[in-house]
Amino acid sequence: MNIPAIGLGTFRLQGQKVIDSITNGLGLGYRHIDTAQIYDNEAEVGRGVANSNVARRDLFLTTKIWIENLHADKLIPSLKSSLVKLRTEQVNLTLIHWPAPDDVVPVTEYMQALLEAKEQGLTRQIGVSNFTINHLEQAIAAVGAENISTNQVEIHPFLQNRKLVEYAGRQGIHLTAYMPLAYGKVMQDPVIQQLALKHGVTPPQVSLAWLLQQGHAVIPSSTQRNNLATNFAAQDFSLPEEDMEVIRRLDRNERIANPAFAPVWD
Repeated sequence: MNIPAIGLGTFRLQGQKVIDSITNGLGLGYRHIDTAQIYDNEAEVGRGVANSNVARRDLFLTTKIWIENLHADKLIPSLKSSLVKLRTEQVNLTLIHWPAPDDVVPVTEYMQALLEAKEQGLTRQIGVSNFTINHLEQAIAAVGAENISTNQVEIHPFLQNRKLVEYAGRQGIHLTAYMPLAYGKVMQDPVIQQLALKHGVTPPQVSLAWLLQQGHAVIPSSTQRNNLATNFAAQDFSLPEEDMEVIRRLDRNERIANPAFAPVWD
């Protein structure tokens, strides 16, 4: 199964909120659920999926290996623990959540361990997240571009990551945009508001459509059923090229996810 174009993000969702979001999302047609070890909600994601009427074979589940589990002797055991929480024998995609802080663990070590997890059948596909061009180069050298299903990075109208997008495109590496709504900031932008009014859609739909038309997957999150529905419907309309260009001009390198351990960005 290819990575669905639109998925359900679960970052910062805990407890019953995660379960309710998944229940509503699956009911609306979402089939991709994105979680991570550090989100501390894999068990709730597993419960939400188990309680749904959607067959496991029809779902695309993604989780991510946390930085504490990057050493070769920890990665596979940590993934097995995630599988128990998620109530599945295999996830569809496992990502390295962040490069090791200060590269104290070599990219080659954890990418080869992740490839071994794939070969053991613990994950159908593997990929990376928050990787710079330099880290992608190392990952490609370690396991080959054909084994990197996606690089999940922050992309939205205010942070367009153009150097990375261009490099990934040349290497044939797909991108998944997290925080595609800039944590709500797209709703307040007058340019995006004007485009939404022009097309009779919502500002989030404008941002999501802009990303989808570039070939990226998107993983917006919401606890509100109506927002989940309108986000999902962003697949159903397209922006003309002149409007795509208007949004391109909003780029201001405004990064939201930038923890102290983040790499030096491109």
